[in-house]
Amino acid sequence: MTVRRIGLVTHGGRREAVDAARSVRAWCEEHGVQCTDIDVWHDGGRHSAHEENEAAGDPDLVVTLGGDGTFLRGARLAAENDALVLGIDLGRVGFLTEVSAAAVRSALDAVREDRLTVEQRMLLTLRASRAFEVPADMEALMRYGRGPLLPPPGVRTDCDTGDEWGVALNVTALNDIVLEKLSRDRQVSAGVYLAGRLLASYSADALLVATPTGSTAYSFAAGGPVVSPRTDALIFTPVAPHMTFNRSVVAAPDEPIVLRLLERSGQAAVSIDGQVRGVLEPGDWIGVYAAPRRLRAVRLGPTDFYGRLRERMNLTDAPAAIADGDAAPLWPQTTPPPPDLAHLAMPPRPNPPG
Repeated sequence: MTVRRIGLVTHGGRREAVDAARSVRAWCEEHGVQCTDIDVWHDGGRHSAHEENEAAGDPDLVVTLGGDGTFLRGARLAAENDALVLGIDLGRVGFLTEVSAAAVRSALDAVREDRLTVEQRMLLTLRASRAFEVPADMEALMRYGRGPLLPPPGVRTDCDTGDEWGVALNVTALNDIVLEKLSRDRQVSAGVYLAGRLLASYSADALLVATPTGSTAYSFAAGGPVVSPRTDALIFTPVAPHMTFNRSVVAAPDEPIVLRLLERSGQAAVSIDGQVRGVLEPGDWIGVYAAPRRLRAVRLGPTDFYGRLRERMNLTDAPAAIADGDAAPLWPQTTPPPPDLAHLAMPPRPNPPG
């Protein structure tokens, strides 16, 4: 593909990320590509989403240098600019990032020479009963990452608003949107509605709605299911609910999920991809739904989500299974699939020996 402008999002606290950024800038200079550093931190403060997009310079490709947290920052910018995003893995888990820092130049060559596939990822957005606010005393209480909180999201002016449907917020989430308690002694009590119908009223530490991409993040830690990122679905998971029904619910992408704080609930923070963006009071609500746009992630080889799941989660085989004989054989088979199976998404056949 033709790459004219690259937006660079770098984890400045990692030396290897800073070094890799130099490689990206050198590659851009060699190929006549404009490279813009997108630093969301400045003077101890935090850029707004509008300022970030202004700084991005309408990129064709956003390159992130860091872990999954850095990728989430870059993914938001890429989605807003309808750009591709390429994640360079310098983190500890690396479910989202694609290639190692050592391969950054060859990865950029592959993108420029169109030796890539584009993986579409579902995103979340939301409406709310009112615009978000963050109280002044929240800064010390809810400090995330290395710097101050993100500012509350703005209201989208291109969308209709109304009492029943609330206001559309300028939100893009790749992983999850979470309603979580603010004090240890007050649970979040909320009615949970799926596709306009009450599912149940919950009292819990948190209530979260995740994408399939985010199913291996907070939702997984709370006992939620692992869902293929190729799926379109909304995954609702309660965190430490005070009720017998503690299961996740997987909803269709056109079934919005509404969380409404009950009268005697404590205050609740709204976190978007791990960053607190607002505080709700009893009676407030948020409606989470699939965003119209999708993230376009660069993939340079076959996507091996399940192999990565086994590796990253350090899955081990059941002792009883090992005792039953040899380890499970590596799939796929070495011969081509029969015609009735040829349409399935399977890993490529291994190269023949020699």
